[in-house]
Amino acid sequence: MPTLRAPRTLTTCTILLALCTALAAQTPAAPDATLFTTYSLFSGEQTLDWIVCGSTTGSSGCYASGTLGPFGKIGAMIEGNPSVSGSTVTRMIYVVDTASGTSGTGVTLNAYKKTDTVSSTSDTVKVTLIKSVSLPTLTGGITATCSMAATPTLLFIGTNQGEQAVYVKKSNFSVTPVGLYIIGPPVTSITVDKYGYVTVTQGDFTSGTNGFTVFNSTGAAEEDGGGAEFMLDTTAATSTANLPPSTTHLSERLATHPVTPRQPE
Repeated sequence: MPTLRAPRTLTTCTILLALCTALAAQTPAAPDATLFTTYSLFSGEQTLDWIVCGSTTGSSGCYASGTLGPFGKIGAMIEGNPSVSGSTVTRMIYVVDTASGTSGTGVTLNAYKKTDTVSSTSDTVKVTLIKSVSLPTLTGGITATCSMAATPTLLFIGTNQGEQAVYVKKSNFSVTPVGLYIIGPPVTSITVDKYGYVTVTQGDFTSGTNGFTVFNSTGAAEEDGGGAEFMLDTTAATSTANLPPSTTHLSERLATHPVTPRQPE
């Protein structure tokens, strides 16, 4: 009687699946995966304290702390994605000062590099200012509200004191004003989704005039129009405090258009 054999393709797939599972199980966690950093504002939002706590393989507690500033007024903050090299983890901390300069109405992006060197019993932390970038297109002030969102390569920044927004390249800190749909209403929010699409929302709470522009992760405009549209992230909630109400239901914009294939050159 002939012996039944499993198809070779099935055997190969089974081996590859087992290999991938084994490799995934062997992927080590980041050295600081059991550590966390919290922040506190002081002195009228002019200084920022940070502290690193959690645990290592051989200890637990709080390991390092420090202060950033002084600033005119801290308007927005965000961390960059970490990079790992051995026992060292490096990430950026971006702080927008919305009351910088002698006039107190300038807007400046401050970029800090935070380095965690983790051992079995400790975490040695160093935070260094590496760049301060003036954003002259934007207007700040003590009462200004700042919005900021990040893609893997860009930081989108705006304030409610003007209609303009900019994006800053993380690699070289170049600043580019972004084209917006509507002229007049100030920037009220900047939101981002999981895939790196960014929506800059403008609105006038008094007149009800509003508009939005969607950008992809490289800064190119994808869509714009009237209305106060925004995006939702998967990790941080979008606050409604600075979102103006819309006057048009989104279902009214439903439409699709065929894509014309590019002709070979």
